[in-house]
Amino acid sequence: MAQCRTDCIEKPLCTAFRKLGSCVGQNPWWFLLVPLFVSGGVGAGFCFFFQNESNNIEDQFTPIKGPAKSEREFIKEHFPTNDSQSFSKQRLYTEGTFASFIAISKNGNILTKAAFEEILSLDRKVNDFQFCENGTTYNYSNLCAKVGETCVSNALLDLLNYDPDLIEKEKIYYPKTNHTFIGIELGGIELDDIGAFLKKAKAIRLCYPLREDDEKDKILSLLWIQKFLHEFPIVHTHLTHIQVSHFSSVSRQEEFEKNSKRIIPLFSVTYLLSISFSILSCMRLDSVRNKFWVAVLGVISAGLAVLTAFGLLLYCGTTFAINTASAPFLILGIGVDDMFIMLSSWQKTKVHAKVEDRLAKTYAEAAVSITITTLTDVLAFYIGIATPFRSVQSFCIYTGTAVLFCFIYNITFFGAVLALNGRREASNRHWLTFRKVEMVPKQGKSTLSAMCCVGGAYDQESGTESEHPVYLFFKEYYGPFLTNGWTKAAVILLYLAYLSGSIYGCLQIKEGIDLRNLAFDDSYVIPFYDAERDFFSEYGPRVMVTVTESVDFWNATIQHEIETCMGKLENTSYVDHELSESWLRAYIALSKKMYIDIKEKNAFIGNLTKLFKFVPAFQRDVEFSEDNMNIRASRFFIQIVNASDSLDQKNMLIELRNLAQECGISLLVYHSAFIYFDQFLVIVANTIQNIIMATVAMLIISLLLIPNPVCSLWVTFAIVSVLVGVAGFMAFWGVNLDSISMIDLVICIGFSVDFTAHISYAFVSSDKTNANERAIDVLYTLGYPVIQGALSTILGVVVLSVAESYIFRTFFKIMFLVIFFGAVHGIVFMPVFLTFYQICGNENNDMSSDVKECEKRSQSKYPHSYQYVHHGKVNVETSSELTQIS
Repeated sequence: MAQCRTDCIEKPLCTAFRKLGSCVGQNPWWFLLVPLFVSGGVGAGFCFFFQNESNNIEDQFTPIKGPAKSEREFIKEHFPTNDSQSFSKQRLYTEGTFASFIAISKNGNILTKAAFEEILSLDRKVNDFQFCENGTTYNYSNLCAKVGETCVSNALLDLLNYDPDLIEKEKIYYPKTNHTFIGIELGGIELDDIGAFLKKAKAIRLCYPLREDDEKDKILSLLWIQKFLHEFPIVHTHLTHIQVSHFSSVSRQEEFEKNSKRIIPLFSVTYLLSISFSILSCMRLDSVRNKFWVAVLGVISAGLAVLTAFGLLLYCGTTFAINTASAPFLILGIGVDDMFIMLSSWQKTKVHAKVEDRLAKTYAEAAVSITITTLTDVLAFYIGIATPFRSVQSFCIYTGTAVLFCFIYNITFFGAVLALNGRREASNRHWLTFRKVEMVPKQGKSTLSAMCCVGGAYDQESGTESEHPVYLFFKEYYGPFLTNGWTKAAVILLYLAYLSGSIYGCLQIKEGIDLRNLAFDDSYVIPFYDAERDFFSEYGPRVMVTVTESVDFWNATIQHEIETCMGKLENTSYVDHELSESWLRAYIALSKKMYIDIKEKNAFIGNLTKLFKFVPAFQRDVEFSEDNMNIRASRFFIQIVNASDSLDQKNMLIELRNLAQECGISLLVYHSAFIYFDQFLVIVANTIQNIIMATVAMLIISLLLIPNPVCSLWVTFAIVSVLVGVAGFMAFWGVNLDSISMIDLVICIGFSVDFTAHISYAFVSSDKTNANERAIDVLYTLGYPVIQGALSTILGVVVLSVAESYIFRTFFKIMFLVIFFGAVHGIVFMPVFLTFYQICGNENNDMSSDVKECEKRSQSKYPHSYQYVHHGKVNVETSSELTQIS
């Protein structure tokens, strides 16, 4: 069977890297010092960090071109706010500027005199919060949003005239009382037997809106909010009947921005773990062959790559989002893995060969491998830049660039480290003192003296270092066990169980980012979000229904069309039709009551002032032309209900927008919360799009890498299998499909191909005639590197598991699933599945002499490995010392 080979790409790369290795070996100091100076210069880009840092939640975690953003611009242009005299929360095009607190009864009913006394006491204290600015004292009454000359207040407290004695006497209608909607102010309600009056309520929400008409008002209002956030936790202590939580319009953003400051200490822990793991893996009892400094400088190489890549992008003004702070943890794991494969190839060279020759052979074998795996990872990240979320774009461009620089530093800086270390070993110098030592211990010297003062041993037969005993375990025990018929049957059943559970999990996954997850676990906003979810989820946002064009409102046909459209919107399961508000309905009713003729244009326009006298707020719902002879735009309001979770919010938004588009009149529906709801409409589609693009790219790379199309398809199947597993099990682990987890799913593709593609390549390249023997050969060659490489990558992100932030814990959870499932596919599922397809074998007789020569070079000690395991590329010789030490 004619088979396509990969040498057309691989052989020139081998030649090029061989020349580069020789050059680095001859001039190590240049390749060591130049990267250091480059990192120092380019790393200075961190001076622009705060200038390029962008932690705005809306900007980073909502779709760049979300429909709600353009709808907001229309509302802002046609219906500007006026908080100084005619404030109306439902008419704001943003969340507004405010402070708020929720009081929850400790005995299950907030409607008691004792509870209300404490609530009123808190209300008075909040109103008394004051600060001085430029010699002037300000309190809430100076800065509050007003209706007329009065500060906006709580409707229920107004009804009770701030008298706690009335709360147990007064009968209160719900959800409207005295024509005022109180559904968003009381929560956890229980009605009387006839369902009209309040019997119990578990919580009450008080809001303190502030003016933001001009820059001065905005600044002063923010200063008062800071006073509120500082003083409120103090004044609500020692409450006996209620427990409270507080929030403000700046709380979400401020708490989110604390993430970057609290995650920084974890960097030092991660680097300590990585250095320790590397040193342990590279440690030898031989005082000459010990690779202590190689391990330390290998980790530093990854750190320099991050410094250089991030510094360069910051110099270029690339936005840095908070979630990008998790990238260095990942890069460290990748860098350590690449270090291991370089070191492994180095140790398979002849110890007495020239340093430049040893490094040339190392580069010819190892550099091609890390080139391929770097390519897959960088492609996966750069494909993620196409997503409509700036946070994802920021993470992908920073991480992809850092992976690229990690590769560059491995073949320059770390190569120079290997060369210098090779010179030390060639002169048989001690790893710590750098003094020459004897190769054979002198008679009469103690064992301890021999360990400390003697070194330079090697395998006399091969001229290289000895083999790790764990490889024999895979060859003699694990491989034969896995290829046993009964074991294969058990593996197939295990895989079917895995796949079934994963698919079930995919069906349970939730969409969208919960805003409470943007804060740290111990943030004061978490109890407030929880109280809102538990007690105030029945009534959702109050949505604007806006007529965006000039129509003849006095025309009966137009009025009927508008009423029909409103009726369709109100008849959905997500809208309470009894709580709608329409100036046109009120105007028609008023005209009938006062016998006003509004069927003609001038009469309709002229008599609107009568409506505005009865309901002044309606004046803000109608925009007149400059000559006041036409209505350019107008709006009505509907009340959303039963949309408490992301699925309901997504379906509600889709249904309302579809109904608005179907209307014969140009309508748009808008609320400030829709800015965040828009993510639900694109998150799945964009995730699937990115996954397909990345999978196709990986398939192409697999076809180039693996000289057998059937096995390339097996690799693609494995990628999809790992992806399904990660998506399914992340649902079981409480992770939503959002802009944060979307990043990790794209990463999943790049990482999973690192395991499976190279397992398949080794299987295809094997010269064994039997499929089971080839599987054993693959496990013998790559089994332990897969495990050790997976461990090193997990160590790079494990500290994020204890982070008090959903963002960073999510990154750890998905990376753990990716590495774990990828490793399981690499050393359990794939070897078994490949044994069923004899066609994936290698026909050695058809190989050209050039192919054989290239394979001979790349299989100097362990046949067919090519070291093609990215997150399993580890030091196969040096780690043997761990067993010896044990």
